[in-house]
Amino acid sequence: MSVPHARSSATRFPVAVDAVLRDAGWRPGRWEMQDAEVWADTLRAHVAPGGHEHAVFPAAVEAWAEFGGLHLVPRGPGRDLAPTGLHLDPLHGLYAARTLADLGRALDSAVAPLGAEVPVGGDPDDATGLLAVDAEGRVYCLDHTGDWFLGQDADAAFATLLTGLLPARLART
Repeated sequence: MSVPHARSSATRFPVAVDAVLRDAGWRPGRWEMQDAEVWADTLRAHVAPGGHEHAVFPAAVEAWAEFGGLHLVPRGPGRDLAPTGLHLDPLHGLYAARTLADLGRALDSAVAPLGAEVPVGGDPDDATGLLAVDAEGRVYCLDHTGDWFLGQDADAAFATLLTGLLPARLART
């Protein structure tokens, strides 16, 4: 009998999440800082028509360096709902500076794009939700149904999405 959230002795992730990450090319110690710097420069250079600019901060750059560019494809059914694929490329949020700034104001934290939810087996351009990270490293998803808290860090967010755990909806205040 498999235990869906059992931890691998060799990694910080649940076994199922570790397998998906490794299939996508992640490995412990992965650090693609050149790519992260290009994304940071591209986001900083973009100014939305209303004058909104992207926030770039250490937690976002670190997440991009470790996970940026990966296409994560879940395996098997989800626990509470269907798992979702991920494309970890912050440029999915290039034109969402205002949306991310609005979320940041609501959270009282800077927020940057992390990537997108994509249909399993689908094209990364068919994103169904925008992933975002705040200055403390917490991860969120913004989609047509609302804003969702995915986890205290990328590790927890990946476990939520790739194993089909029910995320918490952000409350309106």
